[in-house]
Amino acid sequence: MRAGFLIFSIATMAFASMSGAAFAEATPPPPANKRNCQNTVPFQRWLADFRREAIAEGIHAGTIDDAIGGMTPDMSVVARDRKQGFFSQTFIDFYFKLATNGREKMGKSYLQRYKSIFDRAEQQYGVPGAVITGFWALESDFGGGMGNLSVMRSLVTLAWDCRRGDFFRNELKAALKIIERGDLTADQMIGSWAGELGQTQFLPQHYYNYGVDYDGDGRVDLIRDIPDIIGSSANFIASMGWKRGEPWLEQVRVTKELPWEKADLTVLLPRSQWVAWGVEGVGHRLPSDDLQASLLLPMGRNGPAFLAYNNFRVYTQWNQSLTYATTAAHLAARMTGAPNLSRASGNVPSLGYEQTKELQALLKRRGFDVGEVDGKLGAGTRKAVKEMQIKLGFPADSYPTSELLTALRGRS
Repeated sequence: MRAGFLIFSIATMAFASMSGAAFAEATPPPPANKRNCQNTVPFQRWLADFRREAIAEGIHAGTIDDAIGGMTPDMSVVARDRKQGFFSQTFIDFYFKLATNGREKMGKSYLQRYKSIFDRAEQQYGVPGAVITGFWALESDFGGGMGNLSVMRSLVTLAWDCRRGDFFRNELKAALKIIERGDLTADQMIGSWAGELGQTQFLPQHYYNYGVDYDGDGRVDLIRDIPDIIGSSANFIASMGWKRGEPWLEQVRVTKELPWEKADLTVLLPRSQWVAWGVEGVGHRLPSDDLQASLLLPMGRNGPAFLAYNNFRVYTQWNQSLTYATTAAHLAARMTGAPNLSRASGNVPSLGYEQTKELQALLKRRGFDVGEVDGKLGAGTRKAVKEMQIKLGFPADSYPTSELLTALRGRS
């Protein structure tokens, strides 16, 4: 096994083993001052307070009592949410584990089987079917791994817990509203430990606000109803700002000489500029036009390279993990005919978990805001790495290397 690491949560580890658990990055991380908090409010007192609050907001007492009355917290859910262990792999390893040929083949078959529904959704919302099937594949393997826990009990537990209670109180209320609307019963709400529902793993607020009864049967069912799954996913994606008719991500080739500091999702330049700097399309000629794009290098200048367009921002809103977003986006591109990646593009020396933590600590000591020193190569760490690379005269591709770590050690 190579030493390269990108750090993901235990929730991601569970998904990769096909359990259907959602990625932790899909829900907001807890505030730093609550990561090790202790619950001080007895559960039954909390439940009574929540009941009064929900009733005051218009949820019927009978709905609350039927759904969560007499319920006790699931401490295994608390343990999963608080687990600080991580498993590690490079972007390319993650990509080939999840963006499999089987999922590409299944996605293409779904696009044909439900073509009329996908066409209707694209006409109404502007979202191509391949974008939906890309998420569908990664979130639940097309319904094969939605989770097997009581969502209501998971939500009650997380709403009571002190770490992200405010967030999950609202999710719990939304789940109760889903029941009141007649979409699902509490017993039908089986999903992940983090409260996601359905084949594209919607949080309850997204389910309630963006769920669409796409076959007109009087209810929104994202667990079993294919038209509802397609229409609701398109509606949710459109709500995040998807631009009709525009691309989202494509693989490119880069030269060895580029202004690497421009390779950043915050930097949008016309394709004509990237072409002028020697960026080339893979399998086709890259147009030299005014369409805005960012150069995305998930493993630095020596790894796979992509042009990320404005629609790629939707992927990073769906899930905050850049690795997940890039994997889902390129899998969707493959479903439209783009070639697969090469495993060889991932042969890039990378830092290990403890080395990444050391790098973060050294950067933090120099005043850089890397967030928590946790071994994760997140946006804050990438930004700090880029700034330090520029300061030291290294190629500023935002990807940490042993050379950068050695240089920082020498300046301690």
